[in-house]
Amino acid sequence: MRETLDSISPQEIAARLSGSPEARAALIREGAEAGVAEAQAIHGQMLLDTGDARAAFAWFNKAAAQGHLMALNMVGRCYDLGWGTPVNKSRAAECFRIAATRGLDWGMYNYATALALGDGVPEDKPAALDWFEKAAAMGNAKAVNYIGSFHEDGWVVPCDRVKAADCYAQAAEGGDFRGQFNHARMLAESGDLKGARDWLIRCGETATEAFLDKTRLWLRNSRWPELESALP
Repeated sequence: MRETLDSISPQEIAARLSGSPEARAALIREGAEAGVAEAQAIHGQMLLDTGDARAAFAWFNKAAAQGHLMALNMVGRCYDLGWGTPVNKSRAAECFRIAATRGLDWGMYNYATALALGDGVPEDKPAALDWFEKAAAMGNAKAVNYIGSFHEDGWVVPCDRVKAADCYAQAAEGGDFRGQFNHARMLAESGDLKGARDWLIRCGETATEAFLDKTRLWLRNSRWPELESALP
């Protein structure tokens, strides 16, 4: 199979990747079956997105066995959330730890989250903050948002709402929907309801339905129930 894949010219690969979704999927599957780790990881994600979590888990493992860090992180996510395999928080945390120590920002973020919550590992908020800061330095917006929570709630560091607000604003600009909600919340508290509404609209464009349900309830019981209408 690898010889067949290697025989395809770069121009043909580019043409197939720019073609129909079916053509792209076929090329990625061909690469996955030929043993290309990047293709295996992408194929796994495509299977996960279409609801075949068990097959996705298998492909993530194949890529992870070749040292593909994002695939290893996704193996952790599968163990963490029970995608295609029984939930195993300890295995999830170990996958995240290895990906983190090898330099993957998403591994850092997920391992930090496990440490912050004591999820599969003993709770260790100082270590969690350290990993969040490493991920944030690599541009991970979700990590920046979590750092904001540390400063707002006074975990490990002194409570500093100004620093928290700055983190939330950075996370919001970086595209994290939780950061966008937190930034909107801080703007509302400062009296900028228009700014808050604008960020809630952006939050609603990418947030999960579960997060939106919690956000609607929070707004409904807040001082600004009218802001709920900004969400889809």
